[in-house]
Amino acid sequence: MIKSQQELLEEAHKKLQDGRLSKGQQEILLQMLDLMLEIADKDSGAEPQAAGKILANATHHHNLLAIIQQQAAELDALKRITVNLTSSLELQGVLDAVVTEAMSLINDARDTHIFLYQDGQLRFGSSLEANGERNRIFSMPRPNGMTYTVAQTKKYIVAENIRTHPIFANAPPEWNGSIIGLPLMFDENVVGVMNMARFSIGGFSTAEIRLLELLADQAAIAIMNARLHLAVSNQAMSDTLTGLPNRRALDARLDNEVNRSMRYGHPFAVLMMDLDGFKFINDTYGHGFGDQVLRDVAKHMTESLRASDFLARYGGDELTMIIPEANLETARQAAEKIHERLASLEITSPGGKTNKLGLSGGIAIYPTHARTASDMLRAADEALYYAKKHARGTFVNAKGFTGELQRPKNLK
Repeated sequence: MIKSQQELLEEAHKKLQDGRLSKGQQEILLQMLDLMLEIADKDSGAEPQAAGKILANATHHHNLLAIIQQQAAELDALKRITVNLTSSLELQGVLDAVVTEAMSLINDARDTHIFLYQDGQLRFGSSLEANGERNRIFSMPRPNGMTYTVAQTKKYIVAENIRTHPIFANAPPEWNGSIIGLPLMFDENVVGVMNMARFSIGGFSTAEIRLLELLADQAAIAIMNARLHLAVSNQAMSDTLTGLPNRRALDARLDNEVNRSMRYGHPFAVLMMDLDGFKFINDTYGHGFGDQVLRDVAKHMTESLRASDFLARYGGDELTMIIPEANLETARQAAEKIHERLASLEITSPGGKTNKLGLSGGIAIYPTHARTASDMLRAADEALYYAKKHARGTFVNAKGFTGELQRPKNLK
């Protein structure tokens, strides 16, 4: 005998009242069943048995609502993650947002770490601990440890108990709980690894792993976008011929140095330099050879710089150097070394003749010679002009707020 719709619904009520679902879940599932039965009744080709099958299958799968709720949670998390990870193109900001999202997704999380992966090497990216502490390097990845293994195999690893998992056989004794490591993949390439540790043992559920994988997918895209933005920004701030920072980058760095000096009270130096003899090379051998000479000079000079020094191409054959925390004596010592460095560069012309370039320059010290970034450049440039006109091959000190330009002794 074929049961009526009412009989089927009454049967569903009985099956759903077995204690395995909450009252709210029962009501939602019954609404879904009622809707499915209505659809079946409206289909002229459908038989009552079809509705019975739909109802029987649905009522026997009590995890249906849980699955729907999980998918809804994933969609909600994905929406939030996408918004948060696309709000910044600055790499560190992206990484900090990723670990924040990870800690909000999983209960009982102890900490989350991200390591960036490039050219076969891992470097620290970001971290967040349960107590709120950020970017503390707990431990760098071991060559045969979980993080490198995840990066190399492109597969996630779950250690339900750190103390007994073979990959942590040589781990420090204080390491405990459970941990998961997930690759951050972009176009089949690993761009990083995200590790999350828990206080408790027992691993991670399928739903939790799925949420973390969703985060990992979005994190990889955000990291690549940030890297692309950084590359474009660096390109915009670089001279296309020499690869040195350009005038735009120089202005930004000079502003930062002025602000830093005002805050901490340290002086700094600006050296404006012009290559002596470059016009002869350009006029004699052509601009193509002249461009190569500029590239060689830039490479030769940057090889001897300190990490804190900043060398930029100001324009043409003029170069500008910023020397942080430098007084006049320090700046003149640096100028002497630049002269010596350039003197060691031999330029072989297309005809086989060996040429050498000289250097004239101007030195300005903050705040002795100027109090703003633009005035620092102007003071150093005026000193350079004096050197080119009256003391070629030397560095001249800029005019202070009182007094005149003074010609120093020739540099050797």
